Amino acid sequence: MKKIMLTTLLLLFVVNIFGQNSDWTTYYENSGFLETPRYNETIEFTKKLAESSDFIEYKSFGTSLQGRDLPLLIIDKNKNFTPESVKKSGNAILLIEACIHPGESEGKDAGLMLIRDLIIHNKYPDLLEHTTILFIPIFNADGHERFSAYNRINQNGPKEMGWRTTASNLNLNRDFLKADAVEMQHWLKLFNEWLPDMFIDIHTTDGADYQYSLTYGMHILGDMNKEQTEWQYNYLAEVENKLLDDDVLMFPYVAFRRWHDPRSGLIRRTASPRYSTGYSAYQNRPALLVETHMLKDYKTRVDATYYLLRHTIEIVDNQHKELKEININADVETRDLAGKEFILNYYTSDKDSSIVKFKGVEYDIVHSDLTDDIWVQFSDKPKDYDLVLFDKLMPASSVKLPQAYIIPIEWTEVISRLDMHGIEYSILKEPKELDIKTYKFSNVSFANYPFEGRQMVQNFNMEEISIKKLFSKGSVIVPTSQRTAKIIAHILEPIGPDSYVRWGFFNAIFERKEYVETYVMEKMAREMINENPELREEYEKAVKENPQYYNNQWVKLFWFFERTPYWDQQKDVYPVGKIYDLEAIK
Repeated sequence: MKKIMLTTLLLLFVVNIFGQNSDWTTYYENSGFLETPRYNETIEFTKKLAESSDFIEYKSFGTSLQGRDLPLLIIDKNKNFTPESVKKSGNAILLIEACIHPGESEGKDAGLMLIRDLIIHNKYPDLLEHTTILFIPIFNADGHERFSAYNRINQNGPKEMGWRTTASNLNLNRDFLKADAVEMQHWLKLFNEWLPDMFIDIHTTDGADYQYSLTYGMHILGDMNKEQTEWQYNYLAEVENKLLDDDVLMFPYVAFRRWHDPRSGLIRRTASPRYSTGYSAYQNRPALLVETHMLKDYKTRVDATYYLLRHTIEIVDNQHKELKEININADVETRDLAGKEFILNYYTSDKDSSIVKFKGVEYDIVHSDLTDDIWVQFSDKPKDYDLVLFDKLMPASSVKLPQAYIIPIEWTEVISRLDMHGIEYSILKEPKELDIKTYKFSNVSFANYPFEGRQMVQNFNMEEISIKKLFSKGSVIVPTSQRTAKIIAHILEPIGPDSYVRWGFFNAIFERKEYVETYVMEKMAREMINENPELREEYEKAVKENPQYYNNQWVKLFWFFERTPYWDQQKDVYPVGKIYDLEAIK
């Protein structure tokens, strides 16, 4: 009898132990490392993590267009789960984001396993002593559920995966500054409430074949604060060295000067604020873009992501005070940008280069009898190359920042974005006429097709003008002496690569709203020439120099219409004003 009882107890113990281990095996692991869980299975596991530990809190930071919660796990060993309490504790905040492109799901599976190992299994007891993790397992929840085996043609696993864009077909990783997607609007609120000390955005790359299982992007080419740039260099060197012990090869994001052709050399650029890393950089926060290599098998990619996250937490833990101080100093430096020159855009010089070692594979370039073009054929044989690298950034456009910008009350869509981006502003309490500087546009051209749901302004010329303008009560004054000055400049300075002028927020100012009949203008044009004979010479010169534009009667007569008092004086004039003397507003 005793033997039976003892055997029963032993069996119960074994079942209990194995049951616990089984319960904490992720869907991905149970699939033999071949599949990634659907939305509901992911949410179930994240909630289970939170319910099983006092160190984890699950919450939704918003709702998708189709009504799905946007999940967030907060992991803190001090049980601090609000921005205020975490910042008061002195912890560094690390934001990790997965599935902004749901077909690229390594971050979700690696993150869930790592949090389990950190908190449930206590596998790395020395980690998270000074770091609070914000983990978004699925950012694009609706796109995640457009599940199929055919969503990533270039990619080696998982068996099925989500779709790249949201339910409204917007790419969230083009939306950080313009913030059209409701999901992005929720994300911006989260980002600016917590203001993380470092941000990691996890993707799977497309492109050429090579030996690296993990590539990255980081703003280390000189467009960030000097201290932040140095810290990021040191971080990358340390994490790359640690990954070697895990047999993981890491290299900067691979972009060849000629698509797919390593021998053409490598080129590196900086990201504009439409992208995750660009946005974070202009918010004065280091950001790491993770791009695992799509041709490696899924387990290799998930493992590489897991190790990278684990090592990053260790580095942030050890350097939390330094990282937080560097970020604060960058904010202080940014508040002092008013009246100074600020570079809005860069290009990579083609005159300065160096040689780098690159672990590629053997390949041939042959002629295609199908397309009558080149066909790059990669082999499975590793080959190391000495490649030319171009990575020196040069200023492409810059602007002297005013003391403040003023946005008329009627431009509500623009004003609504200020709160989303954590931008401080004040509101005119009564109408006021102000002397401002602004821009007059000419030669404006638009893209031939929509991009991310908008008709972008492709090219324009502009000149700065000084005018006196009456601003209505409720107009918004945006001072540049604040930590978000770089974001403000990128939104409101038209020449910025992702300015709201370029994104089409102000397209209405380029539309003509009043017209004139040809028989009326024919008579008036002759009267104008009689009063000013030189006008005819100017007119004939314009027609001769621009025959493709002045190609019909209406356009020719509108040349005269533009020079009458009846012409709309607000057309092509930027409604946002630049104020260089804040005393004028008081």
